[in-house]
Amino acid sequence: MRPRERRESGEQDLFRSRLDQVINMDHALVKLARTIDWGFLEQKFGAVYADGSGRPPLPTRLMAGLAILKHTYNLSDEMVCELWIENPYYQYFCGEEFFQHRLPLDRSSMTNWRHRMGDERLQALLQESLAVATRTGAMKPGDLARVIVDTTVQPKNITFPTDAKLLNRAREKLVKLAKKLGVGLRQSYTRVGKFELIRHQRYAHAKQFKRANRALRKLKTYLGRVIRDIARKIDGDPGLEAAFAHLLSLARRVRAQERGQRGPKVYSLHAPEVECIGKGKPHKPYEFGVKVSVATPLKHSKGGQFVVHAQALPGSPYDGHTLAAVIPAIEQLVGNTIERLHADAGYRGHNAPPEYKFKVYTSRQKRRVTPAIKREMKRRAAVEPVIGHTKEEHRLGRNYLAGRHGDANNTILAAAGYNFRRLIRWLSDLLRLILAMLFANSKSLPV
Repeated sequence: MRPRERRESGEQDLFRSRLDQVINMDHALVKLARTIDWGFLEQKFGAVYADGSGRPPLPTRLMAGLAILKHTYNLSDEMVCELWIENPYYQYFCGEEFFQHRLPLDRSSMTNWRHRMGDERLQALLQESLAVATRTGAMKPGDLARVIVDTTVQPKNITFPTDAKLLNRAREKLVKLAKKLGVGLRQSYTRVGKFELIRHQRYAHAKQFKRANRALRKLKTYLGRVIRDIARKIDGDPGLEAAFAHLLSLARRVRAQERGQRGPKVYSLHAPEVECIGKGKPHKPYEFGVKVSVATPLKHSKGGQFVVHAQALPGSPYDGHTLAAVIPAIEQLVGNTIERLHADAGYRGHNAPPEYKFKVYTSRQKRRVTPAIKREMKRRAAVEPVIGHTKEEHRLGRNYLAGRHGDANNTILAAAGYNFRRLIRWLSDLLRLILAMLFANSKSLPV
């Protein structure tokens, strides 16, 4: 069943005041709510639903508005729900006409909505942010013809992985699940496993690596015994085998993997999709998460440096090998052909489509570089502060959403939140400028 979308009714209530009669209608969030084309978002997100019987889903404006507010102001799902009840501007932004004293949804509804929409449909929020920037004069359509592309890492919400910690944690999770399902184990190794982990950490800190490796082998032995004990106890029981299948598979991978092995490794049991990505920087040699591509216009617009595209790139591909997918995605999102693309030296040997072979310029490139292009190449570093702000202020710096789909969704929502934050600042500055001009004109009038 399709959602019952909210429309401005203009109704009056004898016992309640309308929000537009209470709040300041010149507030930047109110102006942004009036500028966004909610019908476009309803059309994009409404394609998920089909006509039929059943309980209607929550309105698109409510769910999309909460997603925008969350990543615009760097809030968690719980916090944005709490502030929605207290803040009349948040309620007006989400389509309410009267002040509500009760939240019309459960917090888990935001998670379910993100899963249902997926990263392909959530691109509509990023697309609408660019359309609003164009409509309000914060950015010109011609600014999207030349872009800068760079990659960064979106870290996952995990602790720093070590072999000893993963081995002990896998054993603890297996023992906990066995206790929950009533599978009696010969020994849980809870006490000795904890002491062996502490012993390994102390030996490793003291650089006594022979003793540390001995403690590591004991932890591996404890995990192997628990794995074999559970496998014997659940053999022949399809229900228990299905319940233990995923965790046993991860535990076996953790036990079998070596320090220097090539190929995918398990760095977290609750987020096995995490990848180790080398940064090559002294202060941060590597990060654990997923690689992300971020694109921004070459020209600094009136409203600031916007994000025109953001995409998660699982598998940790080489930077230059991402352009074959990134360039068509940018053009489809902005509806414009890319005339020129600037990137850093990590994009050498790129696989851009053939028609873009001579439109991609990398740092320290000498051939085909005219004086005008050389001046443009000095602007390549403009993408770096955009990535920094998106990480620090819009939840790209640590991803709390689960799974591969959580990586993709959080990347797009962080970029959309960054753009909407620029638009709120642009609308606030525009209002102050108009008021200053009106005040100056009133003082110049003769008395």
